[in-house]
Amino acid sequence: MAENGTDCDQRRIGMIKEQHNGSFTDPSLVSERKRRDREERLNIVLWRQPLITLQYFLLETLINLKEWTIKLWHRRSILVSFLLLLAALTATYYIEGIHQQYVRYMEKKFFWCAYWVGLGILSSVGLGTGLHTFLLYLGPHIASVTLAAYECNSVNFPEPPYPDQIICPEEEGVEGSITLWTIISKVRLEACMWGAGTAIGELPPYFMARAARLSGAEPDDEEYQEFEEMLEHAEAAQDFASRAKLAVQNLVQKVGFFGILACASIPNPLFDLAGITCGHFLVPFWTFFGATLIGKAIIKMHIQKLFVIITFSKHIVEQMVSLIGAVPSIGPSLQKPFQEYLEAQRIKLHHRPDSGVPQGESWLSWMFEKLVIVMVCYFILSIINSMAQSYAKRLQQKMYSEEKTK
Repeated sequence: MAENGTDCDQRRIGMIKEQHNGSFTDPSLVSERKRRDREERLNIVLWRQPLITLQYFLLETLINLKEWTIKLWHRRSILVSFLLLLAALTATYYIEGIHQQYVRYMEKKFFWCAYWVGLGILSSVGLGTGLHTFLLYLGPHIASVTLAAYECNSVNFPEPPYPDQIICPEEEGVEGSITLWTIISKVRLEACMWGAGTAIGELPPYFMARAARLSGAEPDDEEYQEFEEMLEHAEAAQDFASRAKLAVQNLVQKVGFFGILACASIPNPLFDLAGITCGHFLVPFWTFFGATLIGKAIIKMHIQKLFVIITFSKHIVEQMVSLIGAVPSIGPSLQKPFQEYLEAQRIKLHHRPDSGVPQGESWLSWMFEKLVIVMVCYFILSIINSMAQSYAKRLQQKMYSEEKTK
C-alpha cells in the first residue's frame, strides 16, 4: 500500500511538472485548461469589460486587415482584373447614350437582387438572435403581394420597390383572374434571391469544419465542438435531439448530394450540422453548395411561398377575421384592429388621397422599425464581441507556444 501511495505521489508530481512546463499529456488537464480559457474569452463582452473588448476588437480588426491585404497582394492579378472591370462598368454607367435605359434597368434589378440576397445571408446568421429575416421581410412581402393581388384583381404593380408601396394599376383586372401560380410568379425573383442568400450563409460552417479537418486545429466554435462530441458518443445517444442530429449527419455522410438536398429542401433547424458534417468529411465544395442552393433557393422557397400565399388568400383571411370575432367576450375587441388594418390596406392599394389612414397602422410600423433597429444593434454588438474574443484566443495561443518553448 505504501509503495502504491508513493507511486501515485510521484505520478502526481510528474503531472504538476509537466503542467508547469506547458507540456500537457493528461487529457483531463488539457480539457480543463481549454474550458477555463473558453470561459475567460466568453467574459470578454461589451457589457462586462467594455474597454478591453473595444481594444481587442480594434487590434483584431487591424490584424484581419493586414491578412486580407497580404492575400490581395498575392492575388493581385485577380484584383487588377476586377478593378479594370469596375472601371469599365463605371464608365458605362456615366457616359450618356442609348444604352442608359438598359443600364438603369440592370441597376434596379441588381440592387433589388442584392437586397434580398443580403437578407438571406442575414437570415442564416439570425442577426445574432436566431430570428430569420423571412419572418421580418420576405414573409410579409409575399403576404402583401397576395392581399394586393386579390384586391386589385391584378399583379401589374409598379416595379420594385413595391414592398414599400403597392398601388393597384389604373385598369381594373377581371374578377377571379388571380391564380396561385400568378402570385408565385410575381414573387419568384425575390424569393429565389433570398433562398440563394440563405445558401451562401451556410458556407461559413462548411469552410470552418473543412479548415479544421485539414489543419488539425480546434476552432473555438460551440457547434463544431458539439459535433465532435456527438461523433465520440454516437453509440450512446439516447435523447431525441441527439438522435435527430445523428440522423442528419448519417444522411449527409452516406447519401451525399441527395442527402444534402433533402436536408436543405425542408425547414430544418439542424442544417448547420449538415454544413459542419460536409466540411469535416471533406465533401467537395460544389457538391455541398450545389445541393444547398437547389434545395433552399428552389424547392424550399416554393414550399414556403405556397404556405404564405394560401394563408393570406382572400377567403382564408376573411374566415380568420370572422373566427376571431367569434371568440367569446374578447372577440369583437380583437377583431376590430384587424378589420381596421385590412381596410387601411385596401385604401392604400387604391391610393385614395382623400381617405385617412387609421392610426393603428402607424404604431405597427413603429414597432416593426424599432424591432429591426434593436436586432441590427445586437448583431453589431455580437460581431464586436466575437472579434474581441478571437483576439483573446490569439493571446492564449501565443502564451501556449511560449510555454512549450521554455
